[in-house]
Amino acid sequence: MKRFLKSFFYAFKGLAYAFKTQLNFKIHCFSGVLAIALGLYLNLSITEWLWIILAIAFVLIMELINTAIEVLVDLVSPQQHTKAGAIKDISAAAVLISALLALSIGLLIFVPKLI
Repeated sequence: MKRFLKSFFYAFKGLAYAFKTQLNFKIHCFSGVLAIALGLYLNLSITEWLWIILAIAFVLIMELINTAIEVLVDLVSPQQHTKAGAIKDISAAAVLISALLALSIGLLIFVPKLI
């Protein structure tokens, strides 16, 4: 049980690291809070909430994976090998695609309610 509880400590430590060191993670968190506030204001349906929560979580997960990849690449390739830069760019592109997906979901749900 102690190991199980410790795993939560490490997970929250990882979240704190990402929040302290990654501007984009902060921006995505802030955007998620705004989406939740707007959803509360617009009284979203259960289905709409599921899509919004999924979109927010997906972007945050991708940002955390991107951060982990960047830290790992910096650790194993301190000389900034050409391939190391490509790895970082590709993981950043994954975050971009997830953010565009989340934006599309948000627009599809929020725009009709705001018009």
